[in-house]
Amino acid sequence: MQAHELLSQLRIPELSEVRDYLRSFSTNTLLGMGAFTAVTAYWYATRPKALQAPCDLRMQSIELPGGEFARRGAVLNGGPLLSFYYEDAKTMYECFHRGLRESKNGPCLGSRKPKQPYEWLSYSEVIERAEHLGSAFLHKGHSKSGDPYIGIFSQNRPEWTIAELACYTYSLISVPLYDTLGTEAISYILDKTCISTVVCDVPEKAGLLLECVSGRQHSVKTLILMADVDADLQSRAQQCGIQIMSLTDAENMGKTHRRQPEPPQPDDLAVICFTSGTTGNPKGAMLTHRNIVSNISAFIHVTNSTCPLSSRDSHISYLPLAHMFERVVQGVVLLHGARIGYFQGDIRVLMDDLIALKPTIFPVVPRLLNRMFDKIYGQANTPLKRRLLEFAFRRKEAEMKSGIMRRDSIWDKIIFKKVQASVGGCVRMMVTGAAPISEPVLTFLRAALGCQFYEGYGQTECTAGSTTTLPGDWTAGHVGAPLPCNDIKLVDVAEMNYYAANGEGEVCVRGPNAFKGYLKDPEKTKEALDEEGWVHTGDIGRWLPNGSLKIVDRKKHIFKLAQGEYIAPEKIENIYIRSEAVVQAFVHGDSLQACLVAIIVPDPDFLPGWAKKRGIEGTYEDLCKNKDIKKAILEDIIKLGKESGLKSFEQVKDIALHSEMFTIQNGLLTPTLKAKRADLRNHFRSHIDELYANIKM
Repeated sequence: MQAHELLSQLRIPELSEVRDYLRSFSTNTLLGMGAFTAVTAYWYATRPKALQAPCDLRMQSIELPGGEFARRGAVLNGGPLLSFYYEDAKTMYECFHRGLRESKNGPCLGSRKPKQPYEWLSYSEVIERAEHLGSAFLHKGHSKSGDPYIGIFSQNRPEWTIAELACYTYSLISVPLYDTLGTEAISYILDKTCISTVVCDVPEKAGLLLECVSGRQHSVKTLILMADVDADLQSRAQQCGIQIMSLTDAENMGKTHRRQPEPPQPDDLAVICFTSGTTGNPKGAMLTHRNIVSNISAFIHVTNSTCPLSSRDSHISYLPLAHMFERVVQGVVLLHGARIGYFQGDIRVLMDDLIALKPTIFPVVPRLLNRMFDKIYGQANTPLKRRLLEFAFRRKEAEMKSGIMRRDSIWDKIIFKKVQASVGGCVRMMVTGAAPISEPVLTFLRAALGCQFYEGYGQTECTAGSTTTLPGDWTAGHVGAPLPCNDIKLVDVAEMNYYAANGEGEVCVRGPNAFKGYLKDPEKTKEALDEEGWVHTGDIGRWLPNGSLKIVDRKKHIFKLAQGEYIAPEKIENIYIRSEAVVQAFVHGDSLQACLVAIIVPDPDFLPGWAKKRGIEGTYEDLCKNKDIKKAILEDIIKLGKESGLKSFEQVKDIALHSEMFTIQNGLLTPTLKAKRADLRNHFRSHIDELYANIKM
């Protein structure tokens, strides 16, 4: 049959024929068809949709020409690196005043007393107090060209931010101090910067500061205390040649001698942020307004299309303001006229603050996330609850793999509602950094909390962040793509078999967020910052096929524990091998663990006699398996560590005894008899895992 014959037989049914056909169905059938159509249409209109990613997630960074293997974030679409996002906000001073305009003088900084609601200072009130305090600084002799440094020694609270803004208003430079540095390091910082004015929060910190300067020459002239000043503290300060005054009195002084603001330029220094190293004195990273604003702007550029911020947002401030991570987060918040609510000062009641504030922005560190994870699974205390939790997680994980992030699914309403309520119920953006987090914990909490949850990587020398995960990519196990404010390249580390040509090497960062060097320390600056402006981080990275970065190792044998403390294992090992019973030691830890463990090789010539004095006899191999010998050696090395001044987190929590020496022949030492740490870690992986498992038990 020809085609035209087939077409001639086709015809459009008459309307009456369609009506007769529908009448042939029963009423129930027609109602069912209508209901099905309505449900289908509703599902199609309301079905969860993946976020619109800011770039192709299959290629998140682009290699730059030049043969250096440097890469730039694809979110820039080939454009230049960002120094600022808004034309009217190129310094931290301008950022705050933009926030004033965006908020229409709305609430800015809030604090609360136990069981009370938050009380707020408006943007204009904060600016006025900052101008009063800054005028007092100038009245005391500070200026941009002479004596520009102001110390801030305080826990997070509104007055911290007011003191910082006071510095910005008059082109002064803040120098944060924190008590975990210790008196020796604080004394070093005071001497290095020649600080003459320090703003403190409580008498205890003021007393610690006086202890640091007592009995020696120092530069401190004025101590401004946020709390009331008692007679004893006044007397101690006078003995040190220091005037102590309340913050209220300082602001009143500035009000009487008020000066016009002297705003900074983008390339003026904003802060000297001292990093607590593992050996030697802390180093003061010099950061400009351009450094900080570029870092803030880069994060906004990445997230603005999927999670734009406004004056309706709020942020809970509890991570230390002495570190740049929290400072950059606050900058993002204030730039948009949003609110910052400070915790009460006690991390144990943080959840109460979260419920009272109901923040929309919640920065976190792995230690807190690990606690949340453990608590959630601890509450699933029956096999049925555990299966329901796992099933709900798998359903949400499947959505995340397709780019969907939400908190209104059936699983949120049934299983995860309480988890979300525990952080206030309104969080829509979370950011984690400071240390790595395990893939299972991050993936689970992303699913449970149902908000946009970013992981970043960086260091003080790059202001805070150098990379971040991108909206829509909710996979774990990497730290995302280069931020739009910096390029990243990997350079060869031949001694560790990492080569840039293979997409591996030391992570180097260059861009507007790269610091200007270490204060009065050209030698350390040269080590960290090369002539072409690349910051050498000491971390080993690997490019993944999608252009994201994975941190895989550390060039120098320095790492962080889960709480963020830096560890130099070789320093600890050199102390432990002073034990008569020990000939070799390998101290291990990583950023997913809260403590250290060690593999100890007892001295085969000395151990039998050492053991016999303790009433234990046997062959060398038998003694290495003896629990009482292990306990005695552990006690001995802990004692040595304590006598040598090791901090508690630098001491191992458990050890395993090994009867075979580390040698060149068995591949555990280099030809120069240095420990091959990566090989040692792999060789003793089962022992290490067992030690940590027993510690958790």
